[in-house]
Amino acid sequence: MKKGRVQMIEGQTILPALRDMRDLEKFVTGPFRVGVLLEVHVARLDAVFQLLATHDKHVFVHLDLIQGLKADEYATEYICQTYRPYGIISTKGSVILKAKQKQVKTVQRLFLIDSSSLERSYRLIKRTQPDYIEVLPGLVPKYIRAVKAETGIPVFAGGLISSTEEVEAALEAGATVVTTSNQRLWTNG
Repeated sequence: MKKGRVQMIEGQTILPALRDMRDLEKFVTGPFRVGVLLEVHVARLDAVFQLLATHDKHVFVHLDLIQGLKADEYATEYICQTYRPYGIISTKGSVILKAKQKQVKTVQRLFLIDSSSLERSYRLIKRTQPDYIEVLPGLVPKYIRAVKAETGIPVFAGGLISSTEEVEAALEAGATVVTTSNQRLWTNG
């Protein structure tokens, strides 16, 4: 992969997306320093963040996917103040704005399904001004380039990426990193 041509997160072009405790265990013993915490129950957050701290690992928390917690400004404030994650990911503008207020890195997640969703996304990004944008699905280099050009904000590519060739295509299109839960792709930083 052509790492020298893209901006990276902590020297990584892949951000492992952690869906369960097996993923978390593999992540903390692996080479990556930063990952994405997806589906986790709120009652497990203390244990998860203690394990991460023990191994000097950090995560972007996908706030919309924390089970038992409503993804709103109050939950954002709680997560940011209690756990100080590397960053917050959300589809919700109010969550992004609160995380920015708490000085936590932000990732506005976009699901691009048609031209209307793309236009709505641009309006949302203009309002929230996140640090990063995650484009889903990440298999469409044309839209990775378009979102990056339109917003000037670094782009993550995520969703449905299952091969090294797809990772390389996303990076070549200008993605900063690729988020993936596919552990076979967690071999290169």
